[in-house]
Amino acid sequence: MTEMTFADAVREGLAEEMRRDPLVWALGEDLSTAHGGTSANQYTGLIDEFGPKRIVNTPISENTIMGAAVGAAVAGTRPVADLRMADFGMCAVDELVNQAAKIRYMFGGQARVPLVVRQAIGVRKGAAAQHSQSTEAWYVHTPGLVVVAPGTPADGRGLLKSAIRADDPVVFMEHKDLWVATGDVPDDEGVVPIGVAKTVRTGNDLTLVSWSKMARLCEEVAETLAGDGVSVEVIDLRSLWPWDTAAVYASVRKTGRLLVAQEAVQTGGFAAEVATDVTEHCFDALKTHVRRIGAPRMPVPYAEPMENEYRVTPERILARARETLAA
Repeated sequence: MTEMTFADAVREGLAEEMRRDPLVWALGEDLSTAHGGTSANQYTGLIDEFGPKRIVNTPISENTIMGAAVGAAVAGTRPVADLRMADFGMCAVDELVNQAAKIRYMFGGQARVPLVVRQAIGVRKGAAAQHSQSTEAWYVHTPGLVVVAPGTPADGRGLLKSAIRADDPVVFMEHKDLWVATGDVPDDEGVVPIGVAKTVRTGNDLTLVSWSKMARLCEEVAETLAGDGVSVEVIDLRSLWPWDTAAVYASVRKTGRLLVAQEAVQTGGFAAEVATDVTEHCFDALKTHVRRIGAPRMPVPYAEPMENEYRVTPERILARARETLAA
């Protein structure tokens, strides 16, 4: 094992896949600059090894990035298109949702789109309404797209490898606050299969399900509740579509209680999908109704006191967990 930041681990995963397969390449804004795409250095040094034909700087035009990537994927390469913030993905949503997601179906499997779309999600201090959204539910709702949201450096590296090797378009959602988070990364290839959740803590009294940064916060909540003698099972979905229903069902049938936590706006979020699905399939095992927690339905505020009120915090997850346990 080697300790790495999330950004370093994902950069290493991309480099390993580019060495393995000459058809893998990356495109986006400023990928060859000193900061390697963003301040987290996700692409630093890659142009020195792979050159400007495989680490491609693009205009500030997300629809151009996505259109070029979709065409290149159909032509047989495996592009990694970096749209930076998930908010900017709206500029490329036609190419992604109306083209990439549908091509394999509309052409009866004669064409495929092996494409990875990197988008940064989550609230970052002071980033405000146009740089803070978590839009994963939009893409889960779109047939033809695979959606992953890793929460650790090892999962970031491993899921990026699986995404690059997939023959369908994969939306790879990475939390901005996790770029600098550290964790152990395996020294072997470390591929993480898409669609397999990770049980990061076992328990018997309550199941906490989440993904990305929220899964880390759920671990904190579980640790706090352990001090009260409460045993909490924490499941990090890692993949949102497909998601690991078997792992969640098995946990809920053991604990009888489920709380799903998301950072995105609660209304219409993916937590509601998980909650409803579990209610339909595990109703006989539930001791109380399934609960969820998410952000209020409002733009992310810029002012720090308002932003703090908006955030889904460990304290708020803890309060909701205690409510679920008391029912």
